[in-house]
Amino acid sequence: MAEDWISTHQPGFETGELVVFAAALRGEGELAGAVGLTINSAFCRAELGYWIGEPFWGLGYCTEAATRVVKHGFAELKLNRIHASHLSRNPASGRVLQKIGMSKEGIARRHIKKWDKYEDLVLYGLLCEEFSPH
Repeated sequence: MAEDWISTHQPGFETGELVVFAAALRGEGELAGAVGLTINSAFCRAELGYWIGEPFWGLGYCTEAATRVVKHGFAELKLNRIHASHLSRNPASGRVLQKIGMSKEGIARRHIKKWDKYEDLVLYGLLCEEFSPH
């Protein structure tokens, strides 16, 4: 399953529309999750997305990996803005976005449908000049 998912990334990387990085355990190389940017080059912006395996929640892996990917987006890809969202029922994901310097910009009410239930998305954003890597 993981190999199938990973194989979908190459076309987006080749067109400059996607970068995805593995989040690995410190010193061990075991996969803990992934962090990536879906890039809109016409507007010099990207959407940050991530997932971390449940055994690794609360250990700082997501914050560390997201910080590095955002830094890459601003420093290497020359993006002007990076944005992200999380389900309102997942405040831990919002804390990651706050820790990496993003500002809450609003709520998109009942914006997506997940498992036959409409969900609110909490929206965050960060401009290049606001980013301060730790």
